Amino acid sequence: MRLLLIRHGQTTSNVLHLLDTTMPGAALTDVGVKQADALVGALSDESIDVLMASTLLRAQQTATPLALARALPMGIRDGIREIGAGELEMRGDIAASERYQATALDWAAGELDSVIEGAGGGADMLAAFDEVVAEAESSGAATAALVSHGAAIVTWAASRATNVDAAFAAENPLANTGIVILEGSNAAQWLALSWSGKPIPVKQLY
Repeated sequence: MRLLLIRHGQTTSNVLHLLDTTMPGAALTDVGVKQADALVGALSDESIDVLMASTLLRAQQTATPLALARALPMGIRDGIREIGAGELEMRGDIAASERYQATALDWAAGELDSVIEGAGGGADMLAAFDEVVAEAESSGAATAALVSHGAAIVTWAASRATNVDAAFAAENPLANTGIVILEGSNAAQWLALSWSGKPIPVKQLY
């Protein structure tokens, strides 16, 4: 299956650099709305069979123009929501941001014992994301688009794709409406084909 992992558009919390991970989350800014609209054209060459968005408002708002343009139902799934910030929720200081990002990258590297007080664990996060991807696979879709969140996308992709890793994810943050494209399956392996429009060699890690 071809898998498009799309980060949501810009929100007010993004502008203020806040760790905003609880329901319903901030709405898109005017810029974010334009970014969501632009996805319709940016993905015009993709034949999308399944479209899902996380339970957070910003993901659903980002997916809506694509759903309308393709006449696709939008599945809402909690398993692809943002990684919880726990005790760091709604903090915007550098220390909080660095700790949050470091924990996500630890998970991407397989260090699942790394935790943030009050947030869920890495094994549960990855398993929940796996479950949504598996649902898309079981539908028989050739291409599925999941509108999710920056930390969740890079953590899952770096953990599951065989040709990128946590170090690559750390050096290549995903901007608003950035897209990671993969091919493969949960049962076999995933290969990252592109990251924010940058092609990824199959043997990137080697």
